[in-house]
Parts: sequence; structure tokens; C-alpha cells
Amino acid sequence: MAASSSTMGKVIRCKAAVAYEPNKPMMFEDINVAPPQMSEVRIKMVNATVCQSDLYFWKGKDVAKLFPRILGHEGAGIVESVGSNVKGIKAGDKCIPVWQAECKKCSKCKSSRTNICDTFVFNWGSGLMPSDKKTTRFTRVSDGKPIYHFFGISVFSQYTVVDEACVAKINPNADLSKICLLGCGIPTGVGSAWKIAKVHPKSTVAVFGLGTIGLAVVEACKVSGCSRIIGIARDEEKLARAMEFGLTDTLNTKAFNKPIEQVICEMTEGGMGVDYSFDCTGDPGIIYSALECCTPAGGVSIILGLVESSQVVKFHPGVLLWGRSWTSGLFGGYKGRTELPELVERCMKGHINLDHYITHHLPFSKINEAFDLLNQGGCIRCVMDYDK
Repeated sequence: MAASSSTMGKVIRCKAAVAYEPNKPMMFEDINVAPPQMSEVRIKMVNATVCQSDLYFWKGKDVAKLFPRILGHEGAGIVESVGSNVKGIKAGDKCIPVWQAECKKCSKCKSSRTNICDTFVFNWGSGLMPSDKKTTRFTRVSDGKPIYHFFGISVFSQYTVVDEACVAKINPNADLSKICLLGCGIPTGVGSAWKIAKVHPKSTVAVFGLGTIGLAVVEACKVSGCSRIIGIARDEEKLARAMEFGLTDTLNTKAFNKPIEQVICEMTEGGMGVDYSFDCTGDPGIIYSALECCTPAGGVSIILGLVESSQVVKFHPGVLLWGRSWTSGLFGGYKGRTELPELVERCMKGHINLDHYITHHLPFSKINEAFDLLNQGGCIRCVMDYDK
């Protein structure tokens, strides 16, 4: 890949992983990446990881099912060039491309009640650039046909073009091979505990599903001083691994012949249930179990897992009558551009240990192998190096 001085304002030919259809290996091929338009930024990706959400969309579980597409939304890189209207970001800046866009201009961005942005709303399912809402910056070398974007950032390309609303400028001393993990899963889990649930010291917690998001919830609860953190899964290896992140109790659902929510309630004072519960699975039955295991008197249950578009959760409103609440939120409630850099600083200071989330390393060219590792289990995060 050429240096920014020789590529600025020009089309860049580089390697990308292009998904052409659901559940099929991605093609690692040459593509053309156009220069950024006035409000856009072109980024040279340095490191990235595969997230369960990538698997969800790669498998075609979403409604839109856009293909061909360049997936990826968890990575870090260096700004190669910027459009003429972009302020506060320049070539050479280290950054995290953030799918949780923040334009700082729309009414949603100006509100303290949400981290949803108008740019994010467009990016979620369109596959096009928000600046004109009709074009992409990726084209195939062979025939010039466009390739769809993903969440507005598409980090599974050596170079990507994003709207300035999707760029979080970070500490120039940040180690991108670690900070790339802050593109999705870890902020989602940490923020869900700290910003959405607002867990408090000595509170009790149940975490269903112990992938990256669940582990981040566990660690954030430990840092917050929660007195009891119960992890629920079907895999003994995952349960054992999660103890290192701060679990106090483990429950393997295979070991019980009664509803797991009943088991959890029986473990708590007065049999009323935990103060907070988190579903990190996206399974409708488990989502309901997570609700039922938190105390009806003010308990809070947070939904974090992506549910397949054809599935629903059924419940009776009476389960909320005593003040129990059911909530959710994207990206842990963080505003991408203004709040993610602060989380980067906290991780650099060791408040959250990023090292123990990294279980594998691969060159970017082996991205299909990285997908297989996550899909088969046993992998928390595989960090891919784009220069190898």
C-alpha cells in the first residue's frame, strides 16, 4: 500500500474481503477505492477483528441482505486523506471507524437521551454513502460495478471511505492492534453496564452468553464493585474462561431440569432475583429468562444480542408491573466521536484489560479463517494485521 502523499486525491487499488452471497467464503480480491468526497475521510486500515454481528449479516439473518458487500465494523487505522469540508481530522491521525455515527448536527446528536444519529440511521441498512445517498466508494476492478458498504465503515478493506460522522480520532500513542477491539463488542458490553444499566456497587448481576460482549459486561461489573456476578452458558470452557474476567458464580444450563431463571432467583436474597440481567445471546427464550430472573421490584434487564429478523419475544405486561424494566441500546450508549476516545484512554490506563480478549492473530489475507474461528467457538477476538 502506498503512502498517503502518493495516493491523495487518487483512486486506490487494494485488497478487500468481498461477500458475494450468504454463508459463502468471502473473495479476497483487488478493488478500487475512490477518493473521499467533501464530507468524507479515507482511512488506511491497520488492524481489525471479526464480531458476531459480522457473522449475523454474513449469514443473511438481517432483512436487507445486501450483496456484494464489504463487511467489518471493528477496526482501527490511520487517516490517509480527508474531504475539503472535513474539520478536526487530518492525514496521519490514528482513528477508529465508528459505525455508531455522530454527526453532531442532527437533533438526536444534540440530545443527551440517545446516541442514535441521523447518519447512523441511514447507514444501518443502505449500503450507500450518506453524502449523496446513492453511490458507493468501492468498485470491482474487473467490471467497475459498485460494491455495497456495511454500517457506513466496511473495515474489511485495506482502505475504506467513511463519512466524517464515522471517525473517532484517538490518542496518537494508542496501540491499534489492541484499540481495534473498541469498534463494537467491548464498548457494547462495558457501556451497557456503565451507561445503560448503571450498575452500582454491591449489586447482583446475571449475564447470559459469554462471548466478547458478555465478557465485557462481566469485567465492567467487576470494576463497578458488583458483589455477585453470575454467568450463564452451555459451554464449560466459556464458563471457566469467564471466571478470569470477574464472574463469582457459573451456571451451565445443561445441568438443570428446571427453568434457569428459577435457579438464579433461588440463589438470591429472598428468592426475588438479581438487580441486573444482561442477554448477550439474541435467543428469544433466553431473553425472556433474563427478564424473569431479575427482581420484579425495580430490576433492570438489558437486551444486547441480535435477534434473527423472523423471531419475536412474547411476554405478558404484568411482568413489568412492579417496576421491573426491560431496555436495550446500541454500542453501550456511547456517542461514537465524543465518548469513544475517552474509553480508549481508560483502556490505555488499564481500567479494561484488552489483552485477555485477544485469543488469535492472523494476517488480513486469512480473514475467512478468522470467520471460521469465531463461528466455531473458542475464539474471543482474532486480531488481523493488514500489513501481513
